[in-house]
Amino acid sequence: MALDSANKNALRERLKFYSEIGVGPLYRREVEPGADAKPFPDDLALMSDEPAAERGLVAAEACIPLAVSLNVNITIPEDRVAQLRVISDDIGPNCQRCKLAKLGRKQIVFGTGDPNAALMFIGEGPGADEDAQGLPFVGRAGQLLNNMIAAMGLTREQVYIANIVKCRPPGNRTPERDECDTCSPFLMGQVRVVRPKVIVALGATAAKNLLGMNDSMASLRGRFYEFSPPRALTDPAAPFDCKLAVTYHPAFLLRDPRQKAETWKDLQMVMKYLGLKPPARANRDAEGS
Repeated sequence: MALDSANKNALRERLKFYSEIGVGPLYRREVEPGADAKPFPDDLALMSDEPAAERGLVAAEACIPLAVSLNVNITIPEDRVAQLRVISDDIGPNCQRCKLAKLGRKQIVFGTGDPNAALMFIGEGPGADEDAQGLPFVGRAGQLLNNMIAAMGLTREQVYIANIVKCRPPGNRTPERDECDTCSPFLMGQVRVVRPKVIVALGATAAKNLLGMNDSMASLRGRFYEFSPPRALTDPAAPFDCKLAVTYHPAFLLRDPRQKAETWKDLQMVMKYLGLKPPARANRDAEGS
């Protein structure tokens, strides 16, 4: 059930009020049950930057109804697509919350994919192609990410993809701390709605912001972390937990293809945890690409 404009405005104003008095960020919680409301090719061919073949879809997880711990008369939609739309509408089409709004960005790049996905990828921030199209990972690095996903036996449509910041930093520079902090409540809201079983942090910026750790990629990779997005102090529900893995950003792999083998190790770890079956052997036409 979608929110009408009056309820959207009521929710937005209440969230703004709590933010101004230092309470938050505020997130949704679960409703009690019953309430209304492959092996990879030896030559690593699939991780080239050539287009990946489309594969069949798998069944999505059942939708989980959510509610908001706010004293305001609103109806929260049960549909995860609608829940994500509420977050997107809260950001607005021309967000001015941080300085990136005035540094040349064209549009907000919210996120894309299956709102019921078991696997979520989080990168650093939009680049030029993403800023132009309004979608994350659509340039050369995005094509490589598509092929990494295909190598896991999935399609882009079966995962959810987002970034630490939703506006392109000028010159594709690393997002600054205040910019990351400003976008964090919205990203955490996306995580709370999608409720993935595993998050893969793509690159050092994503890993350090999500984990709150300032360490090298060599130290961060190769194991799972327990991850729970922050929630309101007034939220009585048990925290939502998932696994988080760290691997190299596809843009880095384009600069240093030698790390593709290490990235594949990280993805295999994720596949094993999710019980993913490896795809059929890639078409030999892809070899050597």
